[in-house]
Amino acid sequence: MNLSLKEKASYGLGAVGKDMVYMLSASYVLYYFQDVLGVNAVAMGIILLAARIFDAFNDPIMGVVVAKTNTRWGKFRPWLMIGTVTNAVILFLMFAAPPKMDGAGLIAYAAVTYILWGVTYTMMDIPYWSMIPAFTKSGREREGLTTLARSCAGVGSALVTIFTMMIVHAIGGSNELVGFRWYALIIAILFVVFITITCVTIQEKSTVDMESPSVGQMFKALVTNDQAMIIVIAIVLINTAIYITSNLVIYFFKYDFGGTGWYNSYTVFNMFGGGVQILSMMVAYPLLRKKFSNVKIFYITLTSAIIGYAVLFAIAFINMSNVYILFIPGFFIFAANGVLQVLTTVFLANTVDYGELKNGRRDESVIFSMQTFVVKLASGVAAFVAALCLSINKLSNSETTEAEQVIDFAKDVSASAKLGLRMTMTILPVIGLFIAIIVFSRKFILTEEKVQEIAEQLHK
Repeated sequence: MNLSLKEKASYGLGAVGKDMVYMLSASYVLYYFQDVLGVNAVAMGIILLAARIFDAFNDPIMGVVVAKTNTRWGKFRPWLMIGTVTNAVILFLMFAAPPKMDGAGLIAYAAVTYILWGVTYTMMDIPYWSMIPAFTKSGREREGLTTLARSCAGVGSALVTIFTMMIVHAIGGSNELVGFRWYALIIAILFVVFITITCVTIQEKSTVDMESPSVGQMFKALVTNDQAMIIVIAIVLINTAIYITSNLVIYFFKYDFGGTGWYNSYTVFNMFGGGVQILSMMVAYPLLRKKFSNVKIFYITLTSAIIGYAVLFAIAFINMSNVYILFIPGFFIFAANGVLQVLTTVFLANTVDYGELKNGRRDESVIFSMQTFVVKLASGVAAFVAALCLSINKLSNSETTEAEQVIDFAKDVSASAKLGLRMTMTILPVIGLFIAIIVFSRKFILTEEKVQEIAEQLHK
């Protein structure tokens, strides 16, 4: 029986909630601790990167735990619900740092809450993506649901990207510390509500009969699945490029673009970008899919992103007086990001069948645990690079004043600091995307014809 509209909608709603949480952490935790609370940028960069290295051990172990789980509620839903509730609590605590805490105490608080946030996010993210094969058929239905879920995840990311600073300032006024605290609580509550709807509605229609692998067997399975490793490398490179920009774009508007109402320009830009990202997932990708293979679309979107970064770098030296000029590069970058989020998930899902044919076992939890890890690894690397950029260029505002809304932070920033910021958020991402193209073109073999051939062999 095919999936009902209710099942599809509830699964997509869960993706909206979980990526709202993820984007809030990925894009604003550095800004919150470094710029709002005044934590040293390099210290924050080390914390964010170290947390992701810790996840190198945590994520695969969670994949094994999910594989070994067997309850009357299924294999995946119990962990999905437990991870969601605990992650929501940690998210609020992370953005509710005690105002009187400073120095080493604040660094310790940031480290503990961020590491716990990563652990609990893994608890729900791995079962969320791993459960797709348990209630879908292979082929078009699985690809369709994956596309829908990734599109909905993009909606969640876009909503946070668009409205965060607007709502933070609406709640807290000039006091961003207060604004972030209550905004994080709102996101946490929505997260729990959305995932609860998913867990109540979705029923696991089949159980994958697989031997639960040990950690050693799991790493061996990943290493022997060369196509999964290629997609993992591509995801790391692409997401690192995107996250470097997303971490620094708020500093770009605050310290480079400038103006007393810089966050209004920032919100307008993100509103446009978020809309483009959503449309690219829901409209552009399906249209492109009718004419091109997924592999061709992959090359088209990477080229689009590179063009966008080149235009952004050029515009930064030509005209910085109007935010609408930035819509030109923003269109290419956000559109590419939206489509790439769908494509990488589809590619990774296809490697599960490839791995079964090659290694004689289906390792959904193993493969998708790597997706969780590499995305978080990319955010950690990107945050570390962004933190180094902020430290080297001395971009920081450690005091939140009552007159913040009438301060033009950009007027006191040196030209060299602005140049360093622009180069970090444009040139480094382009280098990463070029490497992704080279690796993918040389090693990836799972064309649509190959995927269909594998499906037929497995059926026989």
